[in-house]
Amino acid sequence: MMDMAYTVHGEAWTLKELFVLPNEYVYWSIQIVMYPFMTGLVAGAFVLSSLYHVFGIKRLKEIARFSLVFSLALLPVAMMPLLLHLSQPLRGFHVMMTPHFTSAIAAFGIVFLTYGSIVVSELWFVYRKHFVLTVMELKAKRDRTSLENLRLNFNKILTLGAMDISEEALEKDHKATKYLAAIGIPVACFLHGYAGFIFGSVKANALWMTPLMPVIFIMSAVVSGIALCILCYVVTQEIRKFMAKRKMSRWGKDPKAPSLEQLQGAEQGGVAIASNYLLYFMIGAVTLEVLDIIFRGYTQVKSWDILGTVIMERKFVSLWIMQFGIGNILPFIMMVMPGRTVRRTVIACILVLFGVFMMRWNIVIGGQAFSLSFAGFMHYQLPIIPQDWETFREGLFGALLVAITPFVLFWGINKVMPVFLDDKGIPSSVGSVPNGAKASPAVD
Repeated sequence: MMDMAYTVHGEAWTLKELFVLPNEYVYWSIQIVMYPFMTGLVAGAFVLSSLYHVFGIKRLKEIARFSLVFSLALLPVAMMPLLLHLSQPLRGFHVMMTPHFTSAIAAFGIVFLTYGSIVVSELWFVYRKHFVLTVMELKAKRDRTSLENLRLNFNKILTLGAMDISEEALEKDHKATKYLAAIGIPVACFLHGYAGFIFGSVKANALWMTPLMPVIFIMSAVVSGIALCILCYVVTQEIRKFMAKRKMSRWGKDPKAPSLEQLQGAEQGGVAIASNYLLYFMIGAVTLEVLDIIFRGYTQVKSWDILGTVIMERKFVSLWIMQFGIGNILPFIMMVMPGRTVRRTVIACILVLFGVFMMRWNIVIGGQAFSLSFAGFMHYQLPIIPQDWETFREGLFGALLVAITPFVLFWGINKVMPVFLDDKGIPSSVGSVPNGAKASPAVD
């Protein structure tokens, strides 16, 4: 009989100290940190887009469309950390095919499919006019290439046969977008709130079990989503400004391409108002987190001896310095100081994203930092250089794979649904409206 080497999941990155039960390891690694982080970005990006669609904040018009498309790019990645973490990832699709409410993770199927349907439907109403105009433009061309024929047929499918772009039809699209956005806000919050519900309902873990956990997750999700959208929006606008300045590609040939001044004005206006809402949600998120810690310390429950050691000693640097200090207090000061600039806002957004990530890290990893015996501690060592498939998917490179994927998807989606459209509903780099199309106002 052949001897088979068997490694316990978590043994490769767990260090034990004092009395720890033999079967205890840090089972939930970096991918379970990435899971609530990525789902939070999805919810936060959608909430930012809904501020324009539902509440009519005009200055958020352009960044709202950007956020909605980015939310779609983030959506498939929400499941990616779980699929990488599972030993048999194909079983993960059973949640989508057989959703039910007997458990929080099983309910994910219903919530995820509902939210995905809302985002796709809202995007269709937002970009329906663009699809129709693209079809008309390509039809007007006499000598079409194979790629243009492919684009024509693809956009025909995307129109779903609805070719009417009259003002009355576009007004109906606008109303449908507003209703879907209003419905999508609680669904987006529930999408991420259920992740906090999973942690908060684990009775065996003293750090996780609190009714505030879902609310804390939701508030920090909105913070991270808005921060990421602001950051990516500014980077994209800077690239467009560079192209406009250097007159690169087709920008120099297009007389109707946006000027450098127009791009700067749109960037400053959108970032200024979005950063204000980021500030408001930051205050709520930090207040809830600090309130939870104060409540635990005041009530002095039985588990506070070990929790106090973890919070005040073992995780002092990652919690109080990295999460609250660098990730919350510092960006808060940067944004409330007078004379806020786009550059300072971008730096603050990077720090905010770092703070939210550390919040997820401290909850997931910090919750496993102590033994169930309350007499020992476990330390997590992130696998940097992968030795096998497990240390790859549960290590640094696995986390980077999850982090990079949304940007690749966003690049592809932007080819079909451009995030920057002019007032006529066509990409700002395109010069004219195709023949036969009515120049009615764009509806976003």
